[in-house]
Amino acid sequence: MSYGYLLALFTLLGGTLALNAGPASAESRMESGNLLFDNIPTSTRQGNGDSDPDAYLQGREAIPLGFSSKGQLLIATRFGETDQLHLVDGPMGTRRQLTYWKEPITWAAFSPDPGHNAWVYLADSSGDGNTQLYYQRLGEAPRILTDGKSINAMPVWSNAGRTIVFASTARDGLNLDINIVEPDSKTPPRLVLSGEGNWSPLDWSPDDGRLLVLKTASNDESYLYVLDLSTRAKREIETSKNKGAIKAAKFSRDGTGVYFISDRGSEFSQLRYQNLLTGEISVVSAQIPWDIETLAVSHDGHYLAYVSNEAGLDKLNILDLRAHQDLNPPALPAPGILTQLEFDQTSTHLAFGFSTSNQPLDAYVLEIAANHLEAWTASEAGPVNLSKFVAPRLVHFPTFDRQNGSARAIPAYVYEPSQAGVHPVLIALPSEANSQARPQYAPWLQYLVTELGYVVITPNLRGATGYGKNYAMLASGTLREDAVKDLGALLVWLKGQSNYDAKHTFISGDLYGGFLALSALVNYGARLQGGIIQAGIADLPNYLSTTSPPARSLRRTEFGDERNSEQRAYLRRISPLTSIDRVKQSILLIQGRNDALMPLTNTQQLLASLRAKGIDVWYLQANDEGHFFKRKTNREAYLQTLAQFLRVNTRTPPSRSPQPSP
Repeated sequence: MSYGYLLALFTLLGGTLALNAGPASAESRMESGNLLFDNIPTSTRQGNGDSDPDAYLQGREAIPLGFSSKGQLLIATRFGETDQLHLVDGPMGTRRQLTYWKEPITWAAFSPDPGHNAWVYLADSSGDGNTQLYYQRLGEAPRILTDGKSINAMPVWSNAGRTIVFASTARDGLNLDINIVEPDSKTPPRLVLSGEGNWSPLDWSPDDGRLLVLKTASNDESYLYVLDLSTRAKREIETSKNKGAIKAAKFSRDGTGVYFISDRGSEFSQLRYQNLLTGEISVVSAQIPWDIETLAVSHDGHYLAYVSNEAGLDKLNILDLRAHQDLNPPALPAPGILTQLEFDQTSTHLAFGFSTSNQPLDAYVLEIAANHLEAWTASEAGPVNLSKFVAPRLVHFPTFDRQNGSARAIPAYVYEPSQAGVHPVLIALPSEANSQARPQYAPWLQYLVTELGYVVITPNLRGATGYGKNYAMLASGTLREDAVKDLGALLVWLKGQSNYDAKHTFISGDLYGGFLALSALVNYGARLQGGIIQAGIADLPNYLSTTSPPARSLRRTEFGDERNSEQRAYLRRISPLTSIDRVKQSILLIQGRNDALMPLTNTQQLLASLRAKGIDVWYLQANDEGHFFKRKTNREAYLQTLAQFLRVNTRTPPSRSPQPSP
């Protein structure tokens, strides 16, 4: 679940949260635990039960992370402040907790060695993004495997279960290299592949002598290699002059081929197979005119599972590789989203995560031979009535340019209250240019719709994935402003909808979504009532020069290199901060103090600039978070503030009096 659009007030008065629907006097600055409130009204909460915004964040979800060698399912779920690791022995079995960190843990993997009851996981410190690799055996304390200061990611166990390969910036603090570590030897990791850019490991060959490694230049360009660990020689997979992105890859279980997902030379990402002996490439998913998202190969090489994204909803596909036959897996409980495909060690069971717009993410297991699907977890939604959750409808609105002789249509999911009447609107934008708004489980969004009566619109502006490569490239480079024009077209479309209150339309976004939201406030402010920005990009050159090193190289490819004077001038021109004096609406700013993607100084610069122009700005900062607020208390603070901000600014005009800079 993404919490990039959630924002909230957390005021402790006698141990309780306080919220008031009406305007109140502002506190200049107030600290409560790890939360800083600046110019956010003190308030008194009204209502309880389903009308209580906290109730919508009390539930939990279960993220399946794979099987142990004994057939237990490893999941991440929350029973306190943060997600922790748990084991589940069988369908609806008791969740046995394995880790007890203050920091959230949402990725881990068991060693495949049956005699080696151990697992590895990633954790950072207060959201600072410097993820470290930890190793733990059942009944023992965890042990750090990395240096404690670099960025480490994507660990993969060898087939023997005694060695781990992972990506790390330990060498120079800038580039992601490939490292290997043997946890039980207690020796430091050793470097096996280095170079400029971002390298990541994807899979081990069956004999553990080779690695599949990926070099990522941007969201649209990556290169796949087989790395021989004895000679360090690399061989590229799918050599082509065409640029393209590779999402995932796995060795065949006989080691003679590679299954991979690529969009080179095609409009959509396809599942392909390359024979390493002949170099011949075949398309496995040729019959599916949609993006393929992920894949898994059973350990005995019998089955290949993969997920296709069909108009924003996922479909599970399974291929019997021995019989060369597509299987027909059982229907899912409802149309929804699939995550984390993982086979067990016996190759008889496939685990995955499944959620819908009104059902939390849970772990499901498919017994392949019996073709029997069963839920292994049933996450509690908290004290809310899931039957009240609304399913979005897919709409298309016309934008400024033309396609095939007609106005180009932009897809958007719309969540509408069941009550009749004219409703205010919130436009919620995704954090990445290449992400796709989908009908996923989002309790905070449902609170806005079912309790506050807002229409929530999640558009897939040009640049979004899921609609073909050409659509995803429409906002690249100097076409970036065209995505902002799509927002202008959306606002025009909103005005023509009789049941939408176009005069009370708000816009929200984080990171790139924050850039779009701020740009909309600059260019179409007369049609907007206010903005909600979490760590949004206000100054592109400043963002590109200060974001974390692995993200920096990718974003320079995506947006342009700010070190080039001509490109820097263009990026400065389209940056919202350059035209911030055109913003007149109230804004809610949210920032995690330890955010490595959007360092705190960027948001402080935006805050100071807005207040110097006399704009009414609410500012919430969490000192124990990074880019996303992952702690339950802080997420409650998100939603409280968001609700308060919308209520106050729907009822009263924004203040124009100058405010002191932070």
